[in-house]
Amino acid sequence: MIAKLKRREFITLLSGAAAAWPLAARAQQPSMPVIGFLNSASPEPYARMVAAFRQGLNEKGYVAGQSVAIEYRWAEGRYDRVPEMAGELVRRQVAVIAATGTPAMLAAKAATTAIPIVFTTGTDPVQLGVVTSLNRPGGNVTGVTTLNVEVAPKRLELARELIPGTSTVAVLINRTNPETETELRIMQTAASALGLQLHVLDASTEHDFDTIFAALHQTPARVLVIAGADPFLISRSEQLAELTVRHAVPAIFQFREFVAAGGLISYGGSSRMHTARPASMRAAFSKAKSLASCRYNRPRRLSCS
Repeated sequence: MIAKLKRREFITLLSGAAAAWPLAARAQQPSMPVIGFLNSASPEPYARMVAAFRQGLNEKGYVAGQSVAIEYRWAEGRYDRVPEMAGELVRRQVAVIAATGTPAMLAAKAATTAIPIVFTTGTDPVQLGVVTSLNRPGGNVTGVTTLNVEVAPKRLELARELIPGTSTVAVLINRTNPETETELRIMQTAASALGLQLHVLDASTEHDFDTIFAALHQTPARVLVIAGADPFLISRSEQLAELTVRHAVPAIFQFREFVAAGGLISYGGSSRMHTARPASMRAAFSKAKSLASCRYNRPRRLSCS
């Protein structure tokens, strides 16, 4: 139910952005509007999420290839390519940019102040300066946040409860993501308060996984927490779950899909595309002249599986 709500939020925000797109800019478009889809990861692991994204569009009357076109930009884990791809979408004069993930959100925000941007992120967009406030984001940006960076300390608490007496927790991150350092700082502060030491593991490609898990038992850590805000790690949640089972590593991640694939515990939202919102929000968007007054959305509750 939570995953379904998130998909509704994102799609309603997206359709609202298209409705708020300036008439003059629409006139420059070809026969059908174009949605620019921007993500820093690879398309294959996101196939089901993209399918949910397209389904959500269909439910709102936007059928790909009939009433709307979608141009995808995937950075394949190369975060340095994301700003260039955002620039491509701006030059393409797309109707709206769907920026999925924090790197895509920041790149789109830097690339344009005119084209509407609808984001999904695991961080707090107010703290990042992307929006002004929850109720009035300001400018051309709105979206959905799962606040998974902010709940990272809770995952450390769960790790301590899971393995009583543990003093060291392994944390899997991707340092190539510029936003990872923010999440790591939050976790280090929380770890100090909990009397824990963090053993940081870095993975930016699938090839890193086998080496890390094979060596994990040689470290003092007895439990693993996987960083929740990185698109690459998010896209490999099922693979990571399988590795934790194979190597008998108790682990905690953000997503329920992680548990469904065999992982031990999840705490947070869902990795499925956040693409919907109740009908009342859609009605509000139909009256909006710009995204400046369209509130971005935070989770009402988190789930532990």
